[in-house]
Amino acid sequence: MDIAPDKQNIDRVFSNTTYYIDFYQRQYKWNDAPVKRLLEDVIYKFNEEYTKYKDSDIPLNQLVSKYSWYYLNTYVTNIIDGKLYVVDGQQRLTTITLMLIKLFHLSEKHKSKLSGWLKNKIIGQSGFEEEFWMNHESHKASMQGLLDGKELSTIDTSSGITAQNMVANYAIIDKWFDNELKDSHRFESFAFYFLQRLVLINLNVEKTEVPMVFEVINDRGVKLKPYEILKGKLLGQIDKEELDALDINELWEEQVDKINAFKEDEIDQFFIYYLKSKLADTRGTAQKFDKDYHRVMFDDEFNSFLSLKHNPKKVKSFLQNEFKSFTNLYAKVFGYYKEYSPKQPFVYYNSLTEMDTQFLLILSACVLNDTEEDEKIFLISRQVDRIFCLLQLQRSYNSNSFATEIYKLSSEIRDKQLAEIEPIFEKYLLTLLADARGVTVVEPIAYGFFKETGIELEKRFKRYFFARIEQFIGENTNMQMKQSLYDLVQNTGSKNGFHIEHILSENVENKALFNNDEEYFERERNRLGGLLLLKGKDNISSNNEPYKKKLKSYANTLYWNETLRDDTYKSKLDFTDMMKKHNLQLRPMETFGPQELEERHKLLFDMIKIIWK
Repeated sequence: MDIAPDKQNIDRVFSNTTYYIDFYQRQYKWNDAPVKRLLEDVIYKFNEEYTKYKDSDIPLNQLVSKYSWYYLNTYVTNIIDGKLYVVDGQQRLTTITLMLIKLFHLSEKHKSKLSGWLKNKIIGQSGFEEEFWMNHESHKASMQGLLDGKELSTIDTSSGITAQNMVANYAIIDKWFDNELKDSHRFESFAFYFLQRLVLINLNVEKTEVPMVFEVINDRGVKLKPYEILKGKLLGQIDKEELDALDINELWEEQVDKINAFKEDEIDQFFIYYLKSKLADTRGTAQKFDKDYHRVMFDDEFNSFLSLKHNPKKVKSFLQNEFKSFTNLYAKVFGYYKEYSPKQPFVYYNSLTEMDTQFLLILSACVLNDTEEDEKIFLISRQVDRIFCLLQLQRSYNSNSFATEIYKLSSEIRDKQLAEIEPIFEKYLLTLLADARGVTVVEPIAYGFFKETGIELEKRFKRYFFARIEQFIGENTNMQMKQSLYDLVQNTGSKNGFHIEHILSENVENKALFNNDEEYFERERNRLGGLLLLKGKDNISSNNEPYKKKLKSYANTLYWNETLRDDTYKSKLDFTDMMKKHNLQLRPMETFGPQELEERHKLLFDMIKIIWK
């Protein structure tokens, strides 16, 4: 490997060299924190030197040699077809350019003879055209606006995040330098110091070694994300002419932006799910991708499947096919995950219970350009909701066992056709139930497993459960839900949030119904048949009241609550039709004790069999 280190001051860095931004480099993403840190470092070091020599009679251009030099870090370049590309360090070089632009404007303000020198460090003549040394080709309009001294709010930043960050960071630099460099002598002293005593080390590397160097060397200010390193390792294998001809870099950026639009750096999570879905048959193997997936995927163990190591032909194929297809699939699923769609309701339901396992399983089952893609999304998301809920509702959910079995399930449905998938889910549901209960299980739901369910369930799942019950009643009686699923599950504030309500309050009257047996009373009243979902103020108003008073407060709340009241059944044909259609023995209850609680619990069981059939 040939690496040529070269110590350079700013005057030399920006003299007659145009720096092109390599595809490895992310956009200009420095925010105020690294910019302020760089300013603090530079100004602090300058102040130390300026205090020593500010009263000297030596001309500034000679005095500056007495100043100590300050190391700014390393930047990495490589030459391709006569052009010098920045492989690493453009965040810092771009920020230095912004600082030079501000110094140029200060030179004009102070009527300094340094004006021409400073401008030549920003932009140079190339034929008939002027060209910025830091050649952000897509963002020249915003850079020109800064150089021309336009009002910041009027500068066009529509070219993207790089332009937006350049303008935002220039505003910080502008204010900082105005405050620090108020008089002409201090400004000119700083200009000499900045250009001649600030030092960077340039490493110029051969093209073949760029991916390795890029992975090892990161800017101090903003650590590279795994997907940014992966980009270098993949695209670095492809000839630059092919990259341009095939628009590979544009493809990468488009797909990454599509995923990251949902959540910052979500593309990393996509790669983790994708690699697990296609390569992991066990939980242990899957965990290898949780950290540094961008390195692990090139290990011999996995490269035998991926074939992306030192294989430009396969890399091109992977990016144009698998990467594009599966990121599109992931974006589609994430869209359903974020916003309810009647086409794919179960993806959204799983988001409410945080069952992100669906991403892994959908990616596992789907093949490249899958003609059954939508059907698989529907089936798998429905089965994830079903297996999770039926395990919870039968007191058989163990997060550790579930996580272990899910990777076995994933390996079995990998690349399978639609018709093969549902029986595999059923097999794993029965297996998990049997393991949890220690008995042979042949049916996916049994009242004996459900009978005591209630107290051990997390509050969030209880809210989700009653939200699905509410939805079931609404759909089967042609009534719109009074509250959205999201509000019922997610809203927990004291005023507008929904909370679990005990039908049986802790009072003497209710305890007497259970023979004053405290343990029996607590166990029974916490079963799902003894619970409701109420809005915050309704919950508070009904607290510790006798049942008959509580019954009044259930009016105009949620449908399941209202089924306790007599007026719910009067002249409501749709409600009657629902009861007949599904053989549901709903009835008003003027009193509520052990018998009524058991009756309500069995009613919920009957609805569970329908909802999660």
